[in-house]
Amino acid sequence: RIPSGYMFRTARSVTRNRVNMSTKIVTVSTTVVDVDGKVTQSTETVTTKNAAVTEKPTLYTYWRSSCSWRVRLALNLKGISFASVPVHLVKDGGEQLKQAYSDVNPMMQVPTLEIDGLVLSESIAILEYLEEAKGGQALLPSDPITRAKVRELVQIVASGTQPVQNLRVLRKHGLEHKLEWGQWAINFGFNALEKKLKTTAGKYSVGDEITMADICLVPQVFNANRLQVDMSLYPTISRINAALSELPAFKLAHPDVQPDAVRQSGVEQCNMRFRHRIARNGHSRMAGVSARSYRSCFVVNSHPLF
Repeated sequence: RIPSGYMFRTARSVTRNRVNMSTKIVTVSTTVVDVDGKVTQSTETVTTKNAAVTEKPTLYTYWRSSCSWRVRLALNLKGISFASVPVHLVKDGGEQLKQAYSDVNPMMQVPTLEIDGLVLSESIAILEYLEEAKGGQALLPSDPITRAKVRELVQIVASGTQPVQNLRVLRKHGLEHKLEWGQWAINFGFNALEKKLKTTAGKYSVGDEITMADICLVPQVFNANRLQVDMSLYPTISRINAALSELPAFKLAHPDVQPDAVRQSGVEQCNMRFRHRIARNGHSRMAGVSARSYRSCFVVNSHPLF
């Protein structure tokens, strides 16, 4: 639920060839919730011939990319309005692999952020730039020791966990093994993260202030749930994730509300709900759930594998 008085902006970008640096049409939507809870919306359309002439930062993103999610969170927390250009990681073999996008990001992955006349890639490098160059909420503590602890947690996820279970690795290893491989990779990383968090956590990952560690944690828990990791093994991670997920900036960055989001199929919706219930209640308490109640949550939709 969005608190009264909160205003947020989302942007949907459509390019002539989906990912094209020359001509861009950006539709920016503004939603305002007044003190009485009334919601009003407005839209603004801007056409540019070159991305560099647009003052608003442009984020090349995919709705369910955890690395893109990190950047959306940082931009939201710092109050930076931005335009989104969707890059579909699966359609037509993956739009990130096309020449038009590889000219923007030679690693052929998302995110890429155009900001201040720069073209930046690699989510953690982007977070560091936003922290050093922009105002708004601080994402790193001022104390060097605490700052090092935050960066340590960031790298457990961003270097030691997420890259091992991402789409490119899963494809190379074989998608038929995606659950087994993904669970192994995430469990390995989360075992370390849970131990570290027990020594650093307050309300959030490091004390009671939101940091880059939290920005990395929430998308990775989403990945864990999709890959059916037993989150009951990680109570500290689960508690922090639950607290962060209630914050407006985190709700606004969630994949399900992105312009390019694809609704989950009924089967995946049902599986996700039951995985969340198992993580909350434990496997033993879910053993008696009837097939009828499982079938009752089916909704017919469609969505890609990733």
